[in-house]
Amino acid sequence: MVKLWIDNQEVNVEKGTTILNAAASVGIKIPTLCFLKDLNEIGACRVCIVEIKGKDALVAACNTAVEEGMEIYTNSKRVMNARRTNVGLILSQHDYRCATCVRSGNCSLQKLANDLDILNVPFKEEYEEQEWDMDFPLIRDAKKCIKCMRCVQVCDKIQGMKVWDIINTGKRTNVGLREGMSIEDINCALCGQCITHCPVGALRERDDLNELVYAIADKKKVVVAQIAPAVRAAWGERFGLKREDATVKRLVAALRRTGIDYVFDTNFTADLTIMEEANEFIERLKNKDKYKFPMFTSCCPGWVRFVKYEYPELLPNLSTAKSPQQMFGAIAKTYYAQQLGVEPEEIYCLSIMPCTAKKYESQMACMDVTGTGPDVDSVITTREVGRLIRAEHIQLEHLKEEEFDEPLGCGSGAAVIFGATGGVMEAALRSAYYFLTGENPAPDAFKVVRGQDGVREAEVEIAGTKVRAAVVSGLGNTRRLIERIKKGEAEYDFVEVMACPGGCAGGGGQPIHDNLELAKERGDVLYELDAENEIRFSHENPAVQELYRSFLEKPLSHKSHELLHTDHSLGI
Repeated sequence: MVKLWIDNQEVNVEKGTTILNAAASVGIKIPTLCFLKDLNEIGACRVCIVEIKGKDALVAACNTAVEEGMEIYTNSKRVMNARRTNVGLILSQHDYRCATCVRSGNCSLQKLANDLDILNVPFKEEYEEQEWDMDFPLIRDAKKCIKCMRCVQVCDKIQGMKVWDIINTGKRTNVGLREGMSIEDINCALCGQCITHCPVGALRERDDLNELVYAIADKKKVVVAQIAPAVRAAWGERFGLKREDATVKRLVAALRRTGIDYVFDTNFTADLTIMEEANEFIERLKNKDKYKFPMFTSCCPGWVRFVKYEYPELLPNLSTAKSPQQMFGAIAKTYYAQQLGVEPEEIYCLSIMPCTAKKYESQMACMDVTGTGPDVDSVITTREVGRLIRAEHIQLEHLKEEEFDEPLGCGSGAAVIFGATGGVMEAALRSAYYFLTGENPAPDAFKVVRGQDGVREAEVEIAGTKVRAAVVSGLGNTRRLIERIKKGEAEYDFVEVMACPGGCAGGGGQPIHDNLELAKERGDVLYELDAENEIRFSHENPAVQELYRSFLEKPLSHKSHELLHTDHSLGI
């Protein structure tokens, strides 16, 4: 143990502990900006500087280890003056018009400047300029970049994509796209992890709220919305709601107040996805000589985009089933349009997703089953739905819970866990067991695939057939798993992949909490909802059963293939 003093308080910590962590251990908070634990501890912003008695230079607390007998001051006059100067210099290269920034009120730099009582910036303001395609789902505002390097580190070390890089040298040093490429041409999977780890508003998703507002105002349009499983575990965070108050039924009520005509649950088509995907997996198992293994899930568009860029030879391994989002759009503009007695083009289909890649997925040319336009007209993230609710001045504390509309509002517990890593695999195995044996397994029979480890492996037996399964989340982990498969070091029958660490619960469109990773906590909410649901199996969803009886005939039918499956080799 090492004994030292921080702000005259005795501290005892393990050798090698950083000053930042040593201070935190006794309740002393040292402000940070560029710091990300175990990922970006480079001291670039110089916000966490502290004074050590007997040393001339101030040091960064995030990457300086404690030493025996140190006397450290975190808020001396010298430290505070230097910290204000450093933050002022950062502001001089940052467009700080906070009123028009999506991160206003949730910006680490804004909070830091307020905490330090910085009322003016005495330095010349110089902003970086960069052209950007504002129609692209991911937007970078170079004028707001503070060169903290977080996006570089997350994209490199966690996702393994290396989209972002340090460009130029000296005072011209900036963050930009690798090798000067354009965002349209680089291999970005659109996972959005760079957005959720940016401390300011330099990175954000394309805002699609205006288009939605126009659609709601158009009396010729019937606006239908779907809410993804993971959204219900996170939407209330922006409003400070307790988990028990931030229910999906209260979100349903809020959406109706905005003027949306019908509010449905993506859980409905998550169950539909399982009906198709589980049957497809069984079909492949029975005809192994005709198919490439393992079969990979295809629910995550970030993962599908990754395959198309990085491993196109694996496209035949992807399940041909569309994602629940796209299945919903196809059903809404055919089956549901018929029920309403309207034409497909009169339906405006909105998706509320925890994901930025879903914006790209909805725009793919192959996602138009009626020939009248995209099956899903627009996608907004969990963050955007929060902005929509605020813009409409909806007082959530006064809203009573309201039920989803029918028939596309019925979902099982198996569907809700789609939002957690391992959830798609578990849901599929539950139904595959039924299709092979004619009996339901215990609802939690396959919970072995749950967890937060980046890669999890399991071998389960169904009707005498051993199924070797793997679950992976995060694209860096995915690349390592694929390389093992290619080298023959691992062999599986079925693999679930989610681009974001922790699955959709940790998606790139979820609420941002600086230096907090909440995928596990949100995933736990989804598993609780599964346990509470009266229906635990996708094949027992009565609305899905009726859809097959009256419209699709059966899983993998010609109609099902026409509406619910796709050719992943079509475009990027």
